[in-house]
Amino acid sequence: MRMGDDTPVVSLMLPILVKPTLTKLEKDHDLAGTQVLRGAFSKAEAAHPGFTYDFVMGLARRGDLACNIHESLLKLQGRISENEEVEFWLSRTEEPFQDLNRKASALKRILGRIPEEITDRKSFLETIREIASAIKKLLDTLSTVSAFLPSSSARAALDLRKKDFVKTSKRFSNTLKEYFKEGQSNNAVFVASMSLIYQTNLLILTIKRHGN
Repeated sequence: MRMGDDTPVVSLMLPILVKPTLTKLEKDHDLAGTQVLRGAFSKAEAAHPGFTYDFVMGLARRGDLACNIHESLLKLQGRISENEEVEFWLSRTEEPFQDLNRKASALKRILGRIPEEITDRKSFLETIREIASAIKKLLDTLSTVSAFLPSSSARAALDLRKKDFVKTSKRFSNTLKEYFKEGQSNNAVFVASMSLIYQTNLLILTIKRHGN
């Protein structure tokens, strides 16, 4: 598995690109084989983390396709509906858990708008304000959800994950400051956005693992 800065994009290739693509193929063309492919990709990714990334990037190289993978995945994330967030969706029916589902999904969709709006300063600044508000609302809901978890170890696990999320949020904020102050490249913002999406997903997975 790739580590470091590549970890978010490597981990998000399957849920953001491959699974939604297979779902669309299944709906549009009723391809029974998509279920088999979905299962095969999931098993391969579980056994060999990074398999999906290597597979997709290998196809891109063979086809001589040049693209910014962070930008492309962000755009795709912005198009994923709540109904397609099965992997990162809590099944507990209590309102705080369902509210967290909605807030996490909303944050990721807003982040997914960045590639389209980053070149329009006015729109981008408004999007940044929306992201800051969405992060605050998500953190507030996390505090409520924590009280519903079944054990102190579950709450401790969520607290650690929450700290990672806050650190990533601060790095995202610092990246934006550098972008406006130093004229940093768009890609630095895309990378920071993908990291925030990755940490948002990890929050949900931590709750699923310890208290869903």
